[in-house]
Amino acid sequence: MIERLIIQVIDLIISPAFLVLVLVIVALRKAIKFVPQNRAYVVQRFGKFKIVLEAGLNFIVPFIDQVAADRSLKEQAADIPEQSAITKDNISLSVDGVLYFRVIDPVKATYGVDDYVFAVTQLAQTTMRSELGKMELDKTFEERDLLNTNIVSAINEAAAPWGIQVMRYEIKDIVPPSSVMQAMEAQMKAERVKRAQILESEGDRQANINRSEGEKAAVVLAAEADKEEQILKAQGEAAALVAVAEAQAQALFKVGEAANTEDGQKAVQLELASKAIQAKEKIAKDSTIVLLPDGASEASSIVAQATSIIDKLTSQKPDKMGKPENTSEERTEGPWGNNVKT
Repeated sequence: MIERLIIQVIDLIISPAFLVLVLVIVALRKAIKFVPQNRAYVVQRFGKFKIVLEAGLNFIVPFIDQVAADRSLKEQAADIPEQSAITKDNISLSVDGVLYFRVIDPVKATYGVDDYVFAVTQLAQTTMRSELGKMELDKTFEERDLLNTNIVSAINEAAAPWGIQVMRYEIKDIVPPSSVMQAMEAQMKAERVKRAQILESEGDRQANINRSEGEKAAVVLAAEADKEEQILKAQGEAAALVAVAEAQAQALFKVGEAANTEDGQKAVQLELASKAIQAKEKIAKDSTIVLLPDGASEASSIVAQATSIIDKLTSQKPDKMGKPENTSEERTEGPWGNNVKT
């Protein structure tokens, strides 16, 4: 029974229908290709490029067409190993970096270069050495962005036949020799000391300027205050002089009114006689020899002369500028022999 079953199975396997079924299944398996997203299959027929299969369901001729390469279209990162480079000023540096690229043409990446990852990595190393040789040491630290841009541009130009596009290149570390590091640290220290001294001198300069401006403002304010004080003092003195003049004018006016009366005349005569006597006493005290003119020894003569002058003055009207009509000239000999017109 078992032997018969085995014979039936063998007959079924070797039957033409079963062989055809197996062949169909294998053919379908080879003909249908499911391509993932961001990948591309390079298909060749009889060893020659035929077509590129993009993402999705694709069909090829089984047993004739075959997938020669499976290329990723994603952006890839390749580590650039540390290498030595000499700058323009003959300083040896150790530099490493990271390269970011992607395949834009699967056909060129397959048939244009054997190993595009190795090729683009080596190209990045040589380009980086070349670009560093064009720059001085200080510029390599200051202009990293420019250095990265120049490396990317040079690699893209050289890798165009390979179907590779370099997105960016980033330098990770730039390590100069220890002697250069010590010199750079000394230079940085000197630069910091220089900046500190400059800031200190600028602060002293600004402080001196502020102090000078403060003193100038104080002098200006003092001068303005002195000016105001002098103006106020002059105004006060002027007001005082005006008040004194007004008081003297008022006093003279009242004396004149009083002198125009009979009692006033007597008072004037008495005052003049007293003044004459006091003047003679002073002269007699100050000098050992006193010469007196004729008729001047009597106080009554001085009083008479003064009274005559006052009478003539009071007889004139204030509003007339000329000499009054009934005016006669009289010459009176004064106490010192001078002639006085009245």
